[in-house]
Amino acid sequence: MTSSRRPALILFTVLTMVTLLPRALAAEPPALPAVSASNPLLSPSALPYHLQPFAQIKDEHFLPAFELGMAENLKEVATIAANPAAPTLDNTIIALERSGEMLDRTSMAFAILTGSLTNPTLDKLDSDLSPRLAAHNDAILLNHALFERVKNLYDRRQSLGLDAESARLLERYYKDFVRAGALLSEADKTVLKAMNAELASLSTQFKQNLQKETNADAVVVDTRAELAGLSDGAITAAATAAKAAGHEGKFLIRLTNTTGQPPLASLTNRALREKIMAASLARGSHGGETDNRTVITSIAKVRAERAALLGYANHAAFQLEEQTARSVDNVNRMLAQLAPPAVANARREAADMQAIIDSTGGGYQLAACDWELNSEKVRLARYAFDENELKPYYELKHVLEDGVFYAATRLYGLTFKPRPDLKGYSPDMVVYEVFNEDGTALALFLGDYYARPNKRGGAWMNAYVPQNGLTGDKPVVANHLNIPKPPDGQPTLLTHDEVKTMFHEFGHALHGMFSVVKYPRFSGTTVPRDFVEYPSQVNEMWATWPEVLKHYAKHYQTGEPIPQALLDKIAAAAKFNQGFKTTELVAANIIDQAWHQLKASEVPGPDGVIAFEAAALKKHGLDFAPVPPRYRSTYFSHIFAGGYSAGYYSYFWSEVLDAHTVEWIKTHGGLTRANGDRFRALLLSRGGSREALDLFHDFTGSDPDIRPLLVRRGLDAAH
Repeated sequence: MTSSRRPALILFTVLTMVTLLPRALAAEPPALPAVSASNPLLSPSALPYHLQPFAQIKDEHFLPAFELGMAENLKEVATIAANPAAPTLDNTIIALERSGEMLDRTSMAFAILTGSLTNPTLDKLDSDLSPRLAAHNDAILLNHALFERVKNLYDRRQSLGLDAESARLLERYYKDFVRAGALLSEADKTVLKAMNAELASLSTQFKQNLQKETNADAVVVDTRAELAGLSDGAITAAATAAKAAGHEGKFLIRLTNTTGQPPLASLTNRALREKIMAASLARGSHGGETDNRTVITSIAKVRAERAALLGYANHAAFQLEEQTARSVDNVNRMLAQLAPPAVANARREAADMQAIIDSTGGGYQLAACDWELNSEKVRLARYAFDENELKPYYELKHVLEDGVFYAATRLYGLTFKPRPDLKGYSPDMVVYEVFNEDGTALALFLGDYYARPNKRGGAWMNAYVPQNGLTGDKPVVANHLNIPKPPDGQPTLLTHDEVKTMFHEFGHALHGMFSVVKYPRFSGTTVPRDFVEYPSQVNEMWATWPEVLKHYAKHYQTGEPIPQALLDKIAAAAKFNQGFKTTELVAANIIDQAWHQLKASEVPGPDGVIAFEAAALKKHGLDFAPVPPRYRSTYFSHIFAGGYSAGYYSYFWSEVLDAHTVEWIKTHGGLTRANGDRFRALLLSRGGSREALDLFHDFTGSDPDIRPLLVRRGLDAAH
């Protein structure tokens, strides 16, 4: 997942905004508020690559920096709008691209910390600022005088003699203004502003509710005996977490943001497994201040109303217009193609597990809480392969430096130098300077890999400093994961999925680091949502590429390479459990589309949220209790607080492109500099400066084909 979009002007979304109360842009620019000169957010960082000076940034610095940044931004925009000279690309569009520097800087630092190291003060500020930022964005995008200048240029675009990237920039700005409501009447603009402010507040509330509830619903375990099946390290970590939470002498199982919980793959105590799964599924739906059902229905209704105001059938239609999928029908068609074979595979997998349960006298019917544990039993029986065998070979630093970085060196000629002199916001973070093969500096890379109670769930990439051809800024990118931190002195041993996630997120990082565009509007991962996951999913292929795997998969104690016999088992089991994995993802996609293809009048009330979700799954044949959706509505932060509304299908859509590309790379030599250089030059470096599918076609020489995806997931022969 990526969260690297430039957080200013046109690229603000109502989900990531922080701004002032609405102000009309008058001929007289607003006065700038007074702010202490000691505030580190007021000027560019003096650190290498303008890395944020996290050690100097205090909570109290944000509000005044936002106030000044927004006022300064409005002053810049007012000057552009009132310019008596005829509109030109330089004095209007590029001037807008250059505006909002302080607001960008402040917004990025704030987004980083509220996502990864939040606290009650920052949460309160986030809630207060969200609607104000929405209003600030509207004050720009709904300014009639400013839009007239943009429209003037757009109407004359064929006669301006623009280069391709500049022409695309002008086109994108015009579309951004129109999609933001620039063509509406003044009365409708007022209504739209209120909707945007409300959505910003609701999304922030959803995010904060979920984080509080996920922490509050952690499962307290009384005795060590109940944790049978967990490793000693995991038990020690649970004891440490319990002590920190005030449960001395007990054990605490923290919840991750997904429905499935990692301990379920190991715990032999079924009662505890049931308790953990029940806690996970109930998040946000069992009453109290953090119940998200009212928030969800409010968001869905306002999004539907806003779409109608802007002339769209529903929110999904509005969102998909700008994606490579283009239409609701195309997304629905893809999901309909995936759902039946996925569920058929999942049911066969369930039958295999039930046979194991029955043959060992388990005495119970397979349920969601039992899937991970029993799927491992089937894997062991079928492939003589226990995933726990892999963990000693997957130590975090080796995976990063000898795996993720090694693949990047082989493909792109990159080298990585630790920079212990540069710090992130947590002492656990790592910082590397990245160099091209010729020794020229490329970027900074930061890694924040461990879970914390004040860090949002999941994994994501941020561009802390996006590449900018106008200013010459080089990129600073970071990967964030939620790997449980082991006790002091113990190694961080990863699951196979965590290894794949490290390669995935580094694919986003490469997309950001390789960016070579002129305009920040197109920098790095600023591409359609259903394209952004594509390069990162391609990068996952190197996690199991034999040469790369052998290079990093070495026993953390002995240094012995992973045995060939185990590598063979990994390859043989590649399609194992894909029915489950595909079904849980398709189910989440159906939930996303169900909410966002509604008209406002069709949105159920808070008490109907769970029933609505169940009906949507049943309609598509996905009402299979042992495989619940990867996210239920009440904790589906991607779509209600993370920018993926009506867009969670992006992972599947991107995987169509990814699977096709992987096959192309395999047939053209695999892990070679020629392939890496081609991918970098034709796709990774271009950001959003060209149409996304044109970039795909440039690299592969063909149109997307879903067949490689079906083969990869074992769905090609399902029936």
